[in-house]
Amino acid sequence: MPRPRQALLNRQLIVETAAALIDADGLAGFSTRRLAAELGVRGPSLYNHFATKDEILDAVADSITAQVDVSFFGVVDWREALRRWGHSYRAALAAHPHIVPYLAQGPGRRPAALAMADAVYGGLVDAGWPPARATHIGALMRYFVAGSALGSFARGFVEDPGLYAEQYPHLTHAHRLAEHQQRVDEGAFTLGLDALIDGLSHTYERTIGPLPPLPPAAAAD
Repeated sequence: MPRPRQALLNRQLIVETAAALIDADGLAGFSTRRLAAELGVRGPSLYNHFATKDEILDAVADSITAQVDVSFFGVVDWREALRRWGHSYRAALAAHPHIVPYLAQGPGRRPAALAMADAVYGGLVDAGWPPARATHIGALMRYFVAGSALGSFARGFVEDPGLYAEQYPHLTHAHRLAEHQQRVDEGAFTLGLDALIDGLSHTYERTIGPLPPLPPAAAAD
């Protein structure tokens, strides 16, 4: 006889299934009952692997954070490390926007989130930033990236030219934003990230000391 599906239950399967449910239905639609049904098991079976629903959500959130690349810190100039981290961070969150509000609560005890915080903080302090400022920069980046991943600016405008034509004379092309969603949203993020790093660079030079020139490839991006 085939082995029952319940015997195949493990933490990774629970996390992957929970993540898929949250992607599809949002945090409000997620429940352990729904998760158990999707896995074909009874609800109590989940608690052999996770003590609470929040532990499951923590594991889902951490699995997404684990996709963020922080290997640049301590290897390349801190400005380039921040830029690469920012793009990797946003890509991971933008692929799972429904979990972003939960992620935004902070690392808590999540291993991948704490490892990311450690790499960023350590890289910035090693680059000469005072510990307090390194903390501020990490927090600032989290605010910026999480905000950009929560939704789409472009999709906030309806595809109805008549809505804007007479009342909003400066928005006569706003109905076209949705069809260019990716270009608008990614362009806005890149512009903001570059501006943020430029501002931090000026702060560094004003309060800490001169910066070395960026390598040509990084400066040209």
